[in-house]
Amino acid sequence: MKKFYKGLMIAAAALFLAACASTPANPFVGGWDVTIDTPVGVLNAAIDITPDLAGTMSSGEMGSATLTGVTVEENAVSFQTTIDAQGQSLTLRFSGTIDGDSLAGNFDTDFGAIAVTGVRR
Repeated sequence: MKKFYKGLMIAAAALFLAACASTPANPFVGGWDVTIDTPVGVLNAAIDITPDLAGTMSSGEMGSATLTGVTVEENAVSFQTTIDAQGQSLTLRFSGTIDGDSLAGNFDTDFGAIAVTGVRR
């Protein structure tokens, strides 16, 4: 009987490990170096996403901002953040796609779309 339970535990552990190994990693998790093509010039920033889809976007010019509403469906990504743009609060809503180690999309703002491209760090 002891051998049966030991065998059952080993089989359950193997099944659990196989299920974990077959779950694809979220393609957005990790660090991204992004270029934001603003109306006043190019802005370089970093986006960092944790496995629980919490994230931040930061740059020397605008500081750091928390990402909210991060969603990933297959290779489509969306989120929003609010930044301080020269004393004004500006909400940026991102919609884009991931292709391997590349990210491309737009921030939709009250002033129109702003192109964003990025590469995985």
